[in-house]
Amino acid sequence: MNADGSRDVAADIDLGANVKHLGLITGGLFGGGAILLGLAALLILGGSRGVGGGTSPQPVVDGPAAAGGGTAPLEASVYPARLEGRLEEPLSRWLWLVKWILVIPHFIVLAVLWVAAAVATVVAWFAILATGRYPRGIFDFNVGVLRWTWRVNYYATNAIGTDRYPPFTLAEVPDYPATLSVEYPERLSRGLALVKWILAIPHLIVVGIFSGGAWFGWTAWHEDWGRMTGGGLIGILVIVAGAVLLFTGRYPRSVYDFVMGMNRWNLRVGAYVLLMRDEYPPFRLDAGGSEPPAQVDGEPLVTAGA
Repeated sequence: MNADGSRDVAADIDLGANVKHLGLITGGLFGGGAILLGLAALLILGGSRGVGGGTSPQPVVDGPAAAGGGTAPLEASVYPARLEGRLEEPLSRWLWLVKWILVIPHFIVLAVLWVAAAVATVVAWFAILATGRYPRGIFDFNVGVLRWTWRVNYYATNAIGTDRYPPFTLAEVPDYPATLSVEYPERLSRGLALVKWILAIPHLIVVGIFSGGAWFGWTAWHEDWGRMTGGGLIGILVIVAGAVLLFTGRYPRSVYDFVMGMNRWNLRVGAYVLLMRDEYPPFRLDAGGSEPPAQVDGEPLVTAGA
């Protein structure tokens, strides 16, 4: 009450803002942050080239490149994680529509195996820090999980390149049209084991585009919120190939080669992030069912005795 007997003036103020483009702004900030992270990772990579890494056998070549006309080891552009597939035609026009249902038993087993692989990788990480070596038993198990996953993906989701049902095994099956291998490293860098996940950020962005979360769109949702949606390029192209197969009975070869290149890129990054190799994966999409031949200075590698 005031001195003259009048009532005090009370005011309630509600402040609010309706930002219609908040989603676009947030998406822009996210994208810019991802780019900056990628640039930072590249700078870290440039500064870490002196860190020791695992060793792998170097190819021996014949020809003028060999010192003194004999043979000499040269660095060849072949990555020690290999993924290959063989397109088995003719393919069923309609089976690809239900393959994802047929492999549900595989998905259940793989879910358990990947949990075990994650735990095993943590154990391997400590072993690398302590000894500089990846325990061979864990390495073989993790490669087996990758191999099993690739056979299922090749059959049902990431290529649909065969109608042969994938086997339930971690072991290599040479006659199956999808194969995967990773060379065992005798030594691994302790320092790189601490930062590989940071160095791999540029690759993880690319792999995200291939496998999922590539495109982000914001839509109105209760007027105040955004919703983020996305899809992977591999999945989209496999659906396109399946549609062509459904109507024509043929799998478009160009699509197959491109899809295989993206799957190959995924494997190389996966092997690096899972600490299996110290060699940084190349920013290269090697399309086609088979791995490209090793090259030295851009020329095909000719092995001794070939």
